[in-house]
Amino acid sequence: MKASIKIAAAMTGLFALSGCLFGGNSSDQNISVAEDFEGGVNPYLWRASLDTLDTLPLMTADPIGGIINYDWKSYPGAEGERIRATVYILDSRLRADGVKVSVFRQVQENGTWTDAPVDRATGPQLENAILTRARVLKSSELS
Repeated sequence: MKASIKIAAAMTGLFALSGCLFGGNSSDQNISVAEDFEGGVNPYLWRASLDTLDTLPLMTADPIGGIINYDWKSYPGAEGERIRATVYILDSRLRADGVKVSVFRQVQENGTWTDAPVDRATGPQLENAILTRARVLKSSELS
């Protein structure tokens, strides 16, 4: 239970730190996501994934295959624990089932990082945040 609370707190911090779930940054307002995107996946889901998880260090990003890999990160208040994520953009359309997020967690035991369970709700919460951001991006371009 204690681990679930820590990971939930870390993910909440992730949302808060990203600062762009609803407002985005000012540069987003001047960029047409669909026009500037050259990839095989939905451009709004792609941009929203990068925006939503921008506090995690980006490891690799493949816009043709639709996979974004983030590297490990530890958060204050959860020392001895780290998380990473992989985002899969599954469709060229903006659909609720067009994004999947896998979150991985490790804890440090005797100086060694070992895999640990992640709250089942974490992935779907991130997926919903990405979908919300994608809808905001799309609607801002239509306005």
